[in-house]
Amino acid sequence: MYFEDRSHAGKLLARALSFLKGREDLIVLGIPRGGVVVAAEVARELNAPLDIYITRKIGAPYNPELAIGAVASSGDVLLDEDLINDLGVPPEYVEEETERQREEIERRMAKYRGDRPAPKLEGKTVVLVDDGVATGATTMVTIRALKRQKPKELILAIPVGPPDTIARLEKEVDRLICLFTPELFWAIGAFYAVFDQTTDEEVMRLLEEGRQRGQRMR
Repeated sequence: MYFEDRSHAGKLLARALSFLKGREDLIVLGIPRGGVVVAAEVARELNAPLDIYITRKIGAPYNPELAIGAVASSGDVLLDEDLINDLGVPPEYVEEETERQREEIERRMAKYRGDRPAPKLEGKTVVLVDDGVATGATTMVTIRALKRQKPKELILAIPVGPPDTIARLEKEVDRLICLFTPELFWAIGAFYAVFDQTTDEEVMRLLEEGRQRGQRMR
């Protein structure tokens, strides 16, 4: 299965999540940046409010796309100690990169949300959306941070991911929806015809649209 772009993937995910339509306690969270484009389509189709949960990958030296861990806006950090040891990554690098990603999270929080408070998730049906998973490190730390907020139900919805990662993540959530789990998996973008960079401006526009929809539902 291949997706035309993130919007197309979001529409297909929304179909798979149609059983949620009409739930008053529903909220959709996108992981910036690309995940917000997918999440926006899901929220639009389900007529649900849209917000973000910011988690940043800690990339390996000389290969920033390879996640050796992740840090969440809550402060939670998840490190792949086995991979760090296998690659011989120095502790100083891990500390510096973690701090750098914390600073990027703060920058994005200020830009995307401003002084608006984060949504309260306790007792809510939360749908967490990204444009795909690879190692799952970023997604795992997000899930664990969200579970601390005691949602009624936590659903992970993603277009594509490798079977082993999906199996691991499935144990962490109440329900997992993944449209495609190819055995041969090399990169998320390989399963999209268009997988261009999502801009801050696009994320802000989609979030504003989602906020307005949430206000109309009150």
